[in-house]
Amino acid sequence: MQNLIAISIAIFAGLMLSRLAKLAKLPAVTAYLVAGILVGPYVLGQFGIEGLGFVSAENVKSFSIISEVALGFIAFSIGNEFRLSQLKKIGKQATVIGIVQALIACALVDAALIGLHFLMPDVLSLSAAITLGAIATATAPAATLMVVKQYKAQGPLTSILLPVVALDDAVGLVVFSISFGIAKALVPGGTISLISILVEPLLEVVLSLLLGSLVGLLFTFFERFFHSRSKRLSMSVAFVLLTVGLSMMKFEIPLGGGEHLHIGFSSLLTCMMLGTIFCNICDFSEELMDRVDRWTAPIFVLFFVISGAELELSVFTSLSVIIVGVVYIIARSAGKYSGAFLSAKAVKCDSQIVKYLGITLLPQAGVALGMAIKVGNTVGFEGDADIVRNITLFAVLVYELIGPMLTKISLMKAGEIRPDGKTSAREAARIHKQRKLQLEAEKAKEQESEPAEKK
Repeated sequence: MQNLIAISIAIFAGLMLSRLAKLAKLPAVTAYLVAGILVGPYVLGQFGIEGLGFVSAENVKSFSIISEVALGFIAFSIGNEFRLSQLKKIGKQATVIGIVQALIACALVDAALIGLHFLMPDVLSLSAAITLGAIATATAPAATLMVVKQYKAQGPLTSILLPVVALDDAVGLVVFSISFGIAKALVPGGTISLISILVEPLLEVVLSLLLGSLVGLLFTFFERFFHSRSKRLSMSVAFVLLTVGLSMMKFEIPLGGGEHLHIGFSSLLTCMMLGTIFCNICDFSEELMDRVDRWTAPIFVLFFVISGAELELSVFTSLSVIIVGVVYIIARSAGKYSGAFLSAKAVKCDSQIVKYLGITLLPQAGVALGMAIKVGNTVGFEGDADIVRNITLFAVLVYELIGPMLTKISLMKAGEIRPDGKTSAREAARIHKQRKLQLEAEKAKEQESEPAEKK
């Protein structure tokens, strides 16, 4: 009972706050995140009443399955951006930009934090600095996608943005595994393992894409047995849930000498590939994707409210965390922007892409937090786990609150969002009714004039 009430309050708070955000001309995503803070452990949860918001961090984590499902549908939607017809135009550009901007962001954060390590060695170790540099590569696709959908952005910048964000996560997984492998070797008693540095991340990317392709083929095959829109929608939901569930599988293969090969999957890459295969094979995929987007709207609202409730406001109580966090944010932002700017210019992208793409790549959330959690669960890295986690939480808090707004501004500057925004459902219904009455009046007038013409 308490969980259902908490979910209803979360959705209600997010929707009501989005009305205020609209008056302030802020993206709805920002409103949902702020609503999450308000119904989370630091505000409404302080009353300690079960069901009236989220009373603790553990309470918020109990809803993690909702976040997993939402991310699966978000990745599935991004797969829609990888149609072969579109990839022929921007595939090379998106690939170059996706790789270069991630590597430059990693390099700049590494340089800045390693320099800070020598100034504050008691706060930030060399291994933690290198690990945070790798985490800096990750970009949050959820907030970006929601801004694009809310304002129905269209144009060259929007077309290349989502593929770059998707590729960014694949690059981030590889860079993180390599950097984290080096970082683990720097801690006392640590050793370099080529298995964990090179083999495991490449396997994760390749196996995720293969799993997504296989499920995508099965999805497309079974979808054709149904002609009802509702049943096709139900089949789509079933396969996305199946893909999310399969991507949670983990295997461990002993290699001898005390070393193990860890095999896992990225739910983002797997669900993205599911959407990509489906959209390129199925001839009615566009209509079905639109219906899935409408069905998942409440789930996305709940996802962002829960994400807001997960934000750790306690990181502001530590001056050292704030200092390192500010340096991290400045270096990562400079890396993302300059990397996107230079690579977009090198592959001769549109001038609007060159100027504004880097700003839209700033949001950071789920993937980065997942990397930080992996650091915390690693044996022998306990000493650096807290600072890595706290800096990541600090950055996520800042980026999630200002990132969607910066993405909206960039898309508007690029001319891909109409200044007057989208027509509301109520206004659309009024226009439709008015048009219908007008057509009926014209038809009645024609029928009245027919007898006179025959005479």
